[in-house]
Amino acid sequence: MLSASSLQLPADAVLLIHFSFIFFVVGGLVFVVVGNLRAWTWVNRLWLRAAHVGAIGFVIAESWLDMPCPLTTFEAWLRPIEAAPAHSQGFIEHWLERLFAYEVPPWVFSVTDAGVGLLALLAWWYFPPHRAHRAPKSAA
Repeated sequence: MLSASSLQLPADAVLLIHFSFIFFVVGGLVFVVVGNLRAWTWVNRLWLRAAHVGAIGFVIAESWLDMPCPLTTFEAWLRPIEAAPAHSQGFIEHWLERLFAYEVPPWVFSVTDAGVGLLALLAWWYFPPHRAHRAPKSAA
């Protein structure tokens, strides 16, 4: 049987993946806007922009369907109650409550998620993505 201490590292890894996903969703939008203003071409790669909009779409769907985040659920499963009590609300709500020390209604997160999604769609329209250009093959 696995002990609580043996699950600490995997639970922390899931937490790190979760923070990375959040950074990708929020920071990705910032990179698209700032990158375009600074003429960074890599921020408009189609695969990157599609992954970003897909990630935001997933977050919005979770929020609107009132689904628990799979990463939050997996982390809670890895952290036994004796080791660290799992938070009963969603991951973001839990940490924002801890950071700001007040509660907000769940609809605030739904509206915020939809707002970030709208901004991502506006960025897609204003700074359209492109396929990476490949150098033409030279005739041998």
